[in-house]
Amino acid sequence: MTRIILVRHGETTWNIEGRYQGQEDTPLSERGLNQGHLLADGLRNIPIDLAISSPLQRSYQTCKFCADLHNLPVATDERLLEINHGSWEGVLAGDIQKQYPVEFAQWHREPEKVVMPGGGESLEDVRKRVRAAFDEYVTKYPDKTILVAAHDAVNKAIICDVLGLGMEHFWQIKQDNTCINVLECNEGVWRTVLLNATNHMGFLFSGIEQAGL
Repeated sequence: MTRIILVRHGETTWNIEGRYQGQEDTPLSERGLNQGHLLADGLRNIPIDLAISSPLQRSYQTCKFCADLHNLPVATDERLLEINHGSWEGVLAGDIQKQYPVEFAQWHREPEKVVMPGGGESLEDVRKRVRAAFDEYVTKYPDKTILVAAHDAVNKAIICDVLGLGMEHFWQIKQDNTCINVLECNEGVWRTVLLNATNHMGFLFSGIEQAGL
């Protein structure tokens, strides 16, 4: 059985502003740095064999906080990059809603049908590349526990996928900053053991609703 501890990066300044990040390489905020340390401490006594992160600094740094306590290097995988938001990247959610009212409404109502304008991705694009990565991890690292640090849309897409849910269920999965998910694969069968756990930050649920991804 392969176990994947899937986490989301800590808070960024753009998370606070409600600005769409996508593949822009935004840094962790002061609170995000603290969240990363709390996550690392929460996983301190959990056996981890290897650590893999999105190459974007917000995920990489979050992952490294954890990996350092286990004396592990952090490998990067571009398939874990956040969804490419195209022309929405760097734009406030409220401004996107004004400039792209039809697309923005559909993104929240029928996300599976949206291709991000300006050369961006669809959720199916994200699902395919992340699922390929996860399938490779299972094949390459049998009986290992892998820490994977990624992003909101990436995590939601792969969680939906391993649960057998289509991307129309995307918004039914929540991913708080530095949340912990645990996914296990045994002989090709996936199961979800833990979802959006935030106890390491001192609360059971956050109540935070972020405007941007």
